[in-house]
Amino acid sequence: MDSFTVQETFNTSAEQLYSNWLDSNGHAAMTGGDAEIYDQTGEMFTAWDDYITGTNVELIPDRKIVQKWRTVEFDDSAEDSDLTIELEDLPDDRCRLTIIHSNLQPGDGEKYKQGWEDHYFVPMRDYFR
Repeated sequence: MDSFTVQETFNTSAEQLYSNWLDSNGHAAMTGGDAEIYDQTGEMFTAWDDYITGTNVELIPDRKIVQKWRTVEFDDSAEDSDLTIELEDLPDDRCRLTIIHSNLQPGDGEKYKQGWEDHYFVPMRDYFR
């Protein structure tokens, strides 16, 4: 199975990033894709115009989000991937976001790693500027 870790720093607090990630309107605003997501463990979600679906597994306010995650490109027989989002406040009202994405199908790691950059980090940099 493929896995990877990516990090980015944003001009916002961990509290604000956590709040936006788990709010339908906030998630859509910072990424540019429609989302239906809630801040409750066990809740299903969609993101990026239903390209992504999953379930919230563990939520530690302002610190950590763990989700089961898949895209429409996953084979029907493939297990959901595991997504861990860690948030850390930094000086000067900034936040470090670390994404650990694992249990991906062999060969999919690079594609999804680039997807995080293109479809999340780029629009989020603009949104939190």
